[in-house]
This record gives sequence, C-alpha cells and structure tokens, in this order.
Amino acid sequence: MANKCKVILYLGFFFLIAPALQGQTLNSPVSFSPRMRIIIDNDLSGDPDGLFQVAHTLLSPSVEVRAIIGSHLRVNDPFDNSEKQAENAAAKANEMIQLLGIKTPIPVFAGSNKAMINDTTPVKNSAVDFIIKEALRTDTKAPLYVVCGAGLTEIASALLTNPQIANKLTLVWIGGPEYTDLAVPPPGYSHIEYNLNIDISAARAVFNRSNVPIWQIPRNAYRQCLMTHAQMLVKVKPKGKIGEYLFGQIASLLGKFQKYGLLPAESYVVGDSPLVLLTALQAQFEPDASSSDYAVKQAPIISEDGQYVYNHKGRMIRVYTRLDTYLMFDDLFTKLELVAH
Repeated sequence: MANKCKVILYLGFFFLIAPALQGQTLNSPVSFSPRMRIIIDNDLSGDPDGLFQVAHTLLSPSVEVRAIIGSHLRVNDPFDNSEKQAENAAAKANEMIQLLGIKTPIPVFAGSNKAMINDTTPVKNSAVDFIIKEALRTDTKAPLYVVCGAGLTEIASALLTNPQIANKLTLVWIGGPEYTDLAVPPPGYSHIEYNLNIDISAARAVFNRSNVPIWQIPRNAYRQCLMTHAQMLVKVKPKGKIGEYLFGQIASLLGKFQKYGLLPAESYVVGDSPLVLLTALQAQFEPDASSSDYAVKQAPIISEDGQYVYNHKGRMIRVYTRLDTYLMFDDLFTKLELVAH
C-alpha cells in the first residue's frame, strides 16, 4: 500500500508540472523531454529497414538525437554498388529530416566508405571525432547510446582512438550470427552474418579489444521484426510524406525483386527497429527495455572469418533473444498517424 501511495503522489506531481516541460504534443497533458542521448549509425543507402529506424527515432520525444552517421556497405553490395555509400547514406538521412520538418539542427556525417584495414588501425573522420567528443561530455548525465544498424567501422575506430570512452556509452548493435546455445540459424543461412560481414575487423576491434557495454541483437532476434505488406499499405503509406516515402522505399525494392524473377514475400524484415525499442521505449520506472528478453553471456572472440570463438575471459554482454515487436511497430504506426495530422 505504501508503494502505491508513493506512485499516486508521484503521478499527481508529474501531471501538475507536465505542462511546463518542453516538447508538449497535441492535446496531451503530458509533455516529454529527452531521457537519453542517441547517436545513430546506419547504412541508409542499403536495406530500407534503416530508414524506418531513423524515422521512428526522430519521432520519439524521449530521445535526443545527437547525430546521424551514414555508414558504408560491403564493396559492390547490390543495395548500393557505388564508391560513395557513406555519402549516399548521409544524403538519405538529410532527406528524411527534411520530410519530417525537423527544425532543430541535427549533425549528419558521412562515415568511411571503406572497412578498417585491420582490427587495430582506426579510420579517421569527423564522425569518429564526434562520437569521442560526445562520449567525453561532462555537462550532462543523460546516458549515451550509440545505435548501429550496420557495420561497426566508426564506433570501433572511436574506441581504438580513445579507449577511455568505453565506459561512457552503451553500444546497441543489430548484427552477428546466432549463438548456438540460444538459437538455430535460418534455412540457407549465410556463413557470415550480413552486418558483421560489412567490416569484420571493426567487429573484432569492438568485441576482442574493447570493454564497451554491448546490447546485441543477433540474426535470430532481428529476423523476428516482420512487417506485412498489408500493414505498410494501411498503416504506413497513407501517413503523410514520411509514410509515403518509407513505403515507396520498400515497394521499389520489391519491384526490383520481381524484375529479377524473385517472388516477394508478404512480410518484410524491418530489422533495425529494435534500436528504437531498446532505447526510446524503455519503461518509466527502473528504465529498461522491460518487455523484451535477453541472455547475459560472455562476449565471444570474433575470428578472422567472422565466427564466434568462446572466450572464458570475455566481459558480460546482453544478447537479445525475443523482441516486443507489437510494442515496437504499434508505436511506429501511431507516431506516423500523429505526425500525419
């Protein structure tokens, strides 16, 4: 009973002060200020799932997006076989910021167009410098998350350049194959998981050479994030310019599948969206992504061919096994509905 009284008193106080807070939206008596800082790192000229993640994050008032980094793909990747993948990704980020009508300046960086040459030599660019600068800030206590939906080139380079930042941020990464004690790989799986294969040296630097806290969403988890074509038609496409844009990116890709004789499936893996679920959608009390499940495991060593090797000295990391996809996608659909009005 005492705990219930405390909650009631807290809520009463919160609703009294809420109108004075920044970020009041629509007719809600509650307004939101950022609870955390986010640096987004994604290969936005590749699989369109990253575009959904960026839009969803930008529509979430509880996070402060400190920067967006457009990162590279593998050389000759079919999604973008140019030599300016990072610049193309950064251009996509700027395009979405404009579509959403965001007035607050958000730095957008083009990362490296190439993977690291080995696991000890960092790349040097303004995106790496920004990660380090943001991690070393002393004027805020808001936690910093670097959320990566692609390779790890920039965050690995930042950790190698200044190892002191390892305990000042949390890395949330979509990538890596299944852990054999937690899940089995899908039929016809690739030997090296897609995002890890973008920059194996960077993954080796992060897992083998740093102590940064990691929340990992491996392949078996991110493949749970299925959005159907019917959902996109009804809950995404009609929702303003950004909804039409996001739907168009998927529709264009499926059209290319048909052109080359591949039959599109009714559902599509929008696999970067857990980066929003695990950060912006954390619970109010004892903040955490409390509706999703994870195992706590020792970080493996990543081999030169991109496989896990057991490491009995590895630090403990989170490996997500089940994601609350209903909360994640329903929140996206609702925020698209709000922004469309």
